[in-house]
Amino acid sequence: MYYTYVIQSEKDKRFYTGFTNDLQKRLREHNSGKVASTKNRVPFLLVYYEACLNEQDATAREKYLKSGMGKRYLKNRLKQYLSLTGFMSPPQTPRKKIGFKGEDK
Repeated sequence: MYYTYVIQSEKDKRFYTGFTNDLQKRLREHNSGKVASTKNRVPFLLVYYEACLNEQDATAREKYLKSGMGKRYLKNRLKQYLSLTGFMSPPQTPRKKIGFKGEDK
């Protein structure tokens, strides 16, 4: 079994997406500073994971979750968590509609 996962740094609140075949071991590696790309952002919380049957599916899913559409998917999937942690951006104020000459506003 392989896992695609998302962890969040408690230090800077940013996310990291990866894949592994041992989720608990990989989280320990992140939190002990053994992963070069995350060592300065410890500690981490596991906020999301998916199980895959093989490595190819896990890497494809990781690639998707790192894309714009994938980030949108995660934001929607984690909406409750993000709102509870205050991570979602505040609602934007409506912008004034700008009309063209001869157009009703």
